[in-house]
Amino acid sequence: MTEPVATEVGRDFIRDIIQADLDQAKYKEIVTRFPPEPNGYLHIGHAKSIALNFGIAEEFRGRCHLRFDDTNPVKEEQEYIDSIQADVRWLGFDWGKNLFYASDYFDRLYEWAEKLIRDGLAFVDDQTQDEIRLTRGTLTEPGKNSPFRDRTVEENLDLFRRMKAGEFPNGARVLRAKIDMASPNINLRDPVMYRILHAHHPRTGDKWCIYPSYDYAHGQSDAIESITHSICTLEFEDHRPLYDWFIEKLPVPSEPHQYEFARLNLTYTVLSKRVLTQLVRDGHVAGWDDPRMPTMAGLRRRGVPPAALREFVKRIGVAKANSVVDVGMLEFCIREELNRTSQRRMAVLRPLKVVIENYPEGQVEELEAINHPDDASAGTRKIAFSREIYIERDDFMENPPKKFFRLSPGNEVRLRYAYFIKCTGVIKNDAGEVTELRCTYDPATKGGNAPDGRKVKATMHWLPAAQSVPAEIRLYNQLFSNPSPNAANFAADLNPQSLEILPDARIEVSVAESNATEPMQFERQGYFVRDKDSTPGKPVFSRTIGLRDTFAKEVAKG
Repeated sequence: MTEPVATEVGRDFIRDIIQADLDQAKYKEIVTRFPPEPNGYLHIGHAKSIALNFGIAEEFRGRCHLRFDDTNPVKEEQEYIDSIQADVRWLGFDWGKNLFYASDYFDRLYEWAEKLIRDGLAFVDDQTQDEIRLTRGTLTEPGKNSPFRDRTVEENLDLFRRMKAGEFPNGARVLRAKIDMASPNINLRDPVMYRILHAHHPRTGDKWCIYPSYDYAHGQSDAIESITHSICTLEFEDHRPLYDWFIEKLPVPSEPHQYEFARLNLTYTVLSKRVLTQLVRDGHVAGWDDPRMPTMAGLRRRGVPPAALREFVKRIGVAKANSVVDVGMLEFCIREELNRTSQRRMAVLRPLKVVIENYPEGQVEELEAINHPDDASAGTRKIAFSREIYIERDDFMENPPKKFFRLSPGNEVRLRYAYFIKCTGVIKNDAGEVTELRCTYDPATKGGNAPDGRKVKATMHWLPAAQSVPAEIRLYNQLFSNPSPNAANFAADLNPQSLEILPDARIEVSVAESNATEPMQFERQGYFVRDKDSTPGKPVFSRTIGLRDTFAKEVAKG
């Protein structure tokens, strides 16, 4: 598989629009916003929006607001608010003093709703949610006017105020904008502006029992904050006429404009908030920060560097048309960043014991190992070498095929930083399984080279038996085995091999003793990071990503 070629991403259509607006002196300052609903954890698709909105603000010396569109208290929690702020900071962006909530504007939104009623542009509807849905029409047929559409201004104001006062139960009435039930755009067919909801709000408590719809609150919040460019994903394109209608009809302090760009879609990935929530609730994963999840919390726990995400977003660019990005591009960006920044260590994931029979019993010597092959400033470290060591079980075959160059009976290999060894014997248990190898070493090959110039075709990693530490290793693969998972029946596409736990791995003492949170490369294995489940007596490491894309090859084999 050929790795994607790095390309310089040019200016996109949104940045071109902003530059043109500045050239025409349309705005004194560019103001963008990232407006998540606090009803779940952010995922990698949000990373694209965050990088775009905050990146534009930085590039054009403007500002970007973080605003929580908290209009549905039933689904919103402080946990989500906290996690979203942590994710934005982790990705490398800061909103400074510009933290806002749609709930900050509830009083003004209510006043403006009353104005629309007085202007004959809003009415209280007694129909149920199902009745409203049935009379909304289709893409080819117009909707039908509500029987309550022609209520007087006085009656509408009275009912709306009584809704606000809590006189009616949930679902009894809604406030709808009065636009056009025959509009070809369904979003303009008298959309709901307020619904009755007797629920405790995380910030406003029990002050309100009516809450504005997202479509009503969103644009007006932008206007209140003097947002100049309201950047949304393409699914909001059909909502833009409604966005503009409210802006036109209300006495807003500014007139923002909405622009849409293509959302991020990745192979082997589902970014539906509904599916992600169900994955957690049904126990398919261990939580929102499970390293298999495409949430930023999951990516962070897995050890994905934020710089890799920013580079990925830069490479895929900003487009007007939806497309699907190969997850291989994301993995390439992760590997590229980790290869540059990660120190090297050794770990044996599936240990096989080796006794070097001609090495003196009780002797331990220290060998020097480099921490990064391309960064001399990273220095070196000491690794103990002794008579008994562990190698990777996959690095030995008793009856190897022709092109197997690692350890086999009579074959000689190089131990990384150490000596040449040759297999002289194989010990098996009663079941015929190999449990231990007997080898000899050549003392003259210390450091990895033979004075007589003889060559070996394989270099293997290893660890000393007594001077290494047991650890649990978690190997993560794609959560879905289908490159295009079916969101409607996602459970059928779950990958049964998405997690493999190796409870008896061995790691260097220095790795076990360090509390570093940065990923490291376990040589020949991949990039790994210490997991939060680690305890002083039981370190746990999760694989961030392998050194090459082995998962795609396994899928291709069927």
